[in-house]
Amino acid sequence: MTVIDSDGADRVADYVAEIGGFKTQFDVFRFMKRLTERYGARAFMVLNLPPATSLDLSSNSIITNWPADLISEYDQEALLSTSPIVTRLRTATAPFTYDVDYVTSRRDERTMGISRSLFARYRMPRGAYFPVHDSSGMRGAVSLAGDRTVFSPTEMMELMYLSVHVYNRLAEIRELDNRATDMLTEREIDCLNWTAAGKTSVEIAEILGLSEHTINHYLNRATKKLDTVNRTQAVAKALRLGLIK
Repeated sequence: MTVIDSDGADRVADYVAEIGGFKTQFDVFRFMKRLTERYGARAFMVLNLPPATSLDLSSNSIITNWPADLISEYDQEALLSTSPIVTRLRTATAPFTYDVDYVTSRRDERTMGISRSLFARYRMPRGAYFPVHDSSGMRGAVSLAGDRTVFSPTEMMELMYLSVHVYNRLAEIRELDNRATDMLTEREIDCLNWTAAGKTSVEIAEILGLSEHTINHYLNRATKKLDTVNRTQAVAKALRLGLIK
């Protein structure tokens, strides 16, 4: 039986605590990039399980540092619809390692050579997938890929545990973002829009026909609702959420 040593257990516990404090997808992105390097891999992807009718990988990816050209070519060649890995993710819930040579041997003749060449070019011939789901039942997976040796059983257990926390935290962040979107009033969004345009509170007050005190009140409320610490962060988050343009 494989047992995680105390140092490994402490490290994983520290990671879980860190994940619980993330506020944005970018926080998770930076963590996953660091985790990928810690385990000797080259790239990561957190994705929702693609529906049977889905034709591209990019629309199902939540966060990833896969090279943009790799994803673009993968989608141009329509490799998703015949992916043995996606098929396995749809029919199993246990984590698994993979080797591109073996995976591509299970593809059709048209995509076999294309897939093998593509992942060899980006030095991602091996990796692992960790099936996950959130509280709503949404299924997904976390993957690490590169050219290191196969992950050990201990590493697989550690990464499976961390993947569950990462996917669930991303779901929680989306829910918090949705609540913030619902909670902001039209006036608060107006004030954020004008702030993003470089206007001061005095200028916004003149534009909207309100007092400077009222404008500051709206901006302070918007800042709190968006769980940010100042106006600059509030504007940045509102832009990311598509609340302002």
